[in-house]
Amino acid sequence: MPAPGPVPAPGPQPPAAEDVDEAVYDVVEAIPPGRVSTYGAIGRLVGVGPRRVARALSTGGAAVPWHRVVRADGTAAEPVRVRQLELLAGEGVPLRGSRVDLAAVGWPDDA
Repeated sequence: MPAPGPVPAPGPQPPAAEDVDEAVYDVVEAIPPGRVSTYGAIGRLVGVGPRRVARALSTGGAAVPWHRVVRADGTAAEPVRVRQLELLAGEGVPLRGSRVDLAAVGWPDDA
């Protein structure tokens, strides 16, 4: 019977949930006033999907400017739509109806 070979190294481990949340919060805190990002753009910066970004913000994002993150089409999520649009309007973010004009204020610029 041949000797067992080396044990392969485990693949990359997913980051702990708290680490992902903190990474999301750090990126959201970097969005300047008057600018807006999307769940997908934040996810690409952090290395997670847009739904994971939304989950982080919905469970503990009250201390960061969560209102500066919208859906890819520029709309706000239903549960927070009215408050989010009020906060964005207060920062001078241009709206087209109930959509943010991402072409004008999208962040980061290369997203």
